Amino acid sequence: MRRRRGLATGGARLSDAYTLWKTAHAVGAAVVFGGGLGIAYFTWFGYRRAVRTDDLAALRALLRLTVIADACLTAPAVAFQFASGLVLMRALGWPWVSPWSMAVLGLYLLAGACWLPILALQVRLHRVAARSASVAALPGRFHRWFGWWFGLAIPAFAIVLVLFYLMVAKPLPVARA
Repeated sequence: MRRRRGLATGGARLSDAYTLWKTAHAVGAAVVFGGGLGIAYFTWFGYRRAVRTDDLAALRALLRLTVIADACLTAPAVAFQFASGLVLMRALGWPWVSPWSMAVLGLYLLAGACWLPILALQVRLHRVAARSASVAALPGRFHRWFGWWFGLAIPAFAIVLVLFYLMVAKPLPVARA
């Protein structure tokens, strides 16, 4: 029986399970990045258009959908990434503590440290817009929060790209140093 990184690949059941988990993990990563990028794109440009055209109804709808999209799409994908990554590490027989796993975990936590405030800001923005009488009546903090929202998204996306690289290239040792 042929072995690959601690995983028996000759048995159909084990190989099929590994391939299924690996595929699901890759799809999850694509959802995290692609979904997050899509949400960020329509939120940022929708915000700018709504402010420019003084369209409070569009801004309210946009922010409501942003909160829903992150809750229904991004949040489950982020949780799945963590769980499926652990399943794959176990299936491959990789140690929980190695340069690669510590780099991945650290970056995952750092991305979360950017993303959790983004979620909180989205909820705040939605609530303030829902109570505002007009776009012109939005308080200055609303627009500052949008700046923070955008500013936190940049490092979060950069970190996800680095995680993609680590996931694919495995440039660090996966065994204990």
